[in-house]
Amino acid sequence: MRTLVFLEAGRVEWQDAPDAAIETADDALVRPLAVAACDLDVALLRGLIPFQGPFPIGHEFVGEVVAVGAAVTGFAPGDRVIVPFQIGCGACACCRSGRTGSCETVPPVSMYGFEPLGGRWGGALSDLVRVPFAPHMLVRLPAGLDPATVASISDNVADGWRAVGPPLAEYPGARVLVLGGIGTVPLYAVACAVASGAARVDYVDANVDRAAVAEALGAHVSRRPSTTRETYPITVDGSNDPRGLRRALQSLEPEGICTSVSIYFGGDVSLPLLAMYTRGVRFVTGRVNSRAALPRVLELVERGGLRPERVTSEIVPWDRAAEALARPSLKPIFVRGA
Repeated sequence: MRTLVFLEAGRVEWQDAPDAAIETADDALVRPLAVAACDLDVALLRGLIPFQGPFPIGHEFVGEVVAVGAAVTGFAPGDRVIVPFQIGCGACACCRSGRTGSCETVPPVSMYGFEPLGGRWGGALSDLVRVPFAPHMLVRLPAGLDPATVASISDNVADGWRAVGPPLAEYPGARVLVLGGIGTVPLYAVACAVASGAARVDYVDANVDRAAVAEALGAHVSRRPSTTRETYPITVDGSNDPRGLRRALQSLEPEGICTSVSIYFGGDVSLPLLAMYTRGVRFVTGRVNSRAALPRVLELVERGGLRPERVTSEIVPWDRAAEALARPSLKPIFVRGA
């Protein structure tokens, strides 16, 4: 089979690889139909992440089941499915409690498309992908949904949702501040906040293109932080900048919730802990628990309030993926037969 391999910043190529195969009775083989370039993929291809190739790339995808192992029930060849980017068994204590990104059955951080970090699970930009623990991992694509529309739902969209969905359930109708900068996760946070009933979403980002998308999604946009010290029950740090993180924390109301979706590869970042302590604020960081979040995110999409495709920058035919990823746009989606 063919798989798209990351070689170095700005360089990927299609290579032949051993065919994916069913290895255990609860495996499934899935043929990707639509694959989204994650913010991490874009950063990797722009040379902003210190990982060395070669390794297969791609981890946000929707596909079609091609074959299932003898122990797989509930799914059959021909079914269209969403595949979480993290590998999880569904049976360990972490998975049962909703911490599906920290499965105890597989090595830590197991995921598709990032072999130096997540192990040898292959990449989504391949002819076939092996999905272990298929009865747990696979999520049926609702009828009528275009795979390209929700290609990013297994990671970036879910990441945006977890930053605002649970906090808005605690503070219904609250105002939300989102600090952008890292790509599309903050934009999905805007979209999810609007779909979840936020009274107002303020978005701050110096990038003109991202700011335009956020405004189209329903946010009140500013190119720079306000000089006034307005506070919010909910803030999101998607700046990937220690100054943005501090701003998100300092903008919290007492007992407010700040979620950072940034990844600080540069090392430790100082926090205003005394100010956080005196106001009793809550700070959340870490990876989204993709499989646990997916049903809630799909519910917003099916209701029509959340439209992930409004963040998509381009739809790219499958065979042009290598050329497109050499100079990736904000959020390309690669589709078979496009």
